[in-house]
Amino acid sequence: MATSGAADQSSSDPKRIPSSGTRVFKKNSPNNKITTYLSKRDFVDHLTRVDPIDGVVLVDPDYVKDRKVFVHVLAAFRYGREDLDVLGLTFRKDLYIACMQVCPPLGEDTRPPTRLQKRLMKKLGENAHPFYFELPPQQSPASVTLQPGANDGGKPCGVDYELKTYVADQADGKTHKRSTVTLAIRKLTYAPEEPGPQPTAEVTKEFRMSAGTLRLEASLDKEKYYHGESIAVNLLVDNNTGKTAKKVRISVRQVADICLFSPNSYKCNVAEIESEEGFPIGPGQTGWCRVFHVCPLLVNNRDKRGLALDGQLKHEDTNLASSTIMKDSSQSKENLGIVVNYRVKVRLVLGFGSSDVCLELPFVLTHPKPPDELDEVDDETEEPATATPDAGDAGGSEAPPAEGNLIQLDGQDQPTRPRQNLPETRIWYSKTSRGCACAVSRMTRLRVVSVRGIHCSLR
Repeated sequence: MATSGAADQSSSDPKRIPSSGTRVFKKNSPNNKITTYLSKRDFVDHLTRVDPIDGVVLVDPDYVKDRKVFVHVLAAFRYGREDLDVLGLTFRKDLYIACMQVCPPLGEDTRPPTRLQKRLMKKLGENAHPFYFELPPQQSPASVTLQPGANDGGKPCGVDYELKTYVADQADGKTHKRSTVTLAIRKLTYAPEEPGPQPTAEVTKEFRMSAGTLRLEASLDKEKYYHGESIAVNLLVDNNTGKTAKKVRISVRQVADICLFSPNSYKCNVAEIESEEGFPIGPGQTGWCRVFHVCPLLVNNRDKRGLALDGQLKHEDTNLASSTIMKDSSQSKENLGIVVNYRVKVRLVLGFGSSDVCLELPFVLTHPKPPDELDEVDDETEEPATATPDAGDAGGSEAPPAEGNLIQLDGQDQPTRPRQNLPETRIWYSKTSRGCACAVSRMTRLRVVSVRGIHCSLR
């Protein structure tokens, strides 16, 4: 594979290595008898379908013997700290589970392996077995994490997914940690590309001790915003009363509906501005119009406990939770765990003795749809790089060819450092007395090459 002996190394957490080829996540069991290979860890719900979870399990037949190897995908909602789990009582609720037997393979599974699985099985040999899962769209929850407090420890609360590979006599049989591989994965949702209606709201208010009405109209420039994008709020005020508007407060509120045993809603401001620009708006003033900008960011809300975030993988940063998109409003929320929505709240402050004028505008906060990943590696041939012999080398010998890799593995304990591409110029190789190879380009850029633990450089 990418590194010799990589299959015999144990990895506690998958690591990603930049590569121009196909990226694969790899993780071993503690006893190195079971290895799981996964193409990616983020799976997207496209509202009509969900990206399939496909990969390969490499087993040691001498260890498994007459037992079986299973792979399952579990989505669970943890609503309590791990240190409170006592006497078999856990504060978590399973929302979705799927399981399949990979070794020995069942004859009823006639699905052909994917392209990645074919390439992995070709590399790993006959002890590699494929697995494949399809999550139901709109029925499986999205990965959401509730931001823990400063003094909270252990695994954070929220909805998370895990891919587990284990050895047992049956699917629900007893498992051992030393022969189990657990990978954390995420399910994300991207909003559809077609534009939606522009959010607009209007409120008209009358006062007992003043004739006329005060009209507040607000609108957003679009319905869908991406994380990190500024939101433009357009305001229009017609004041036909004797009241005076002092200032305006605009806030972005996250509303998280916890769908557990009884529905509960938690609201949190994730961005807020207060402005007196163009104020006061006096009695009889009409046609007052302004545009304000507000941007909700996680970096400004790190101290807010219970804030809903997108599912977080180890050693990776995240962002505010994306909006939960439900195509059918009558759909049950019980299996979704946490439903997240966002609203822009506009409050026009009228001062002492008068109640404020408020309205809300719903919008969608989501990720942009990623471009389709193109496979840059040919899965049929594997041609090593060739070198031009140095003109000054009397023997005319060539440098040893570099090994080409169909698949770059992720998740190795000691990842190999990828080669840095030199400028597109001709490279000359010279062979040193110790069998080392050095290279220099026309732009006089040096490249130090290590062979058999010996370093050499050009003088």
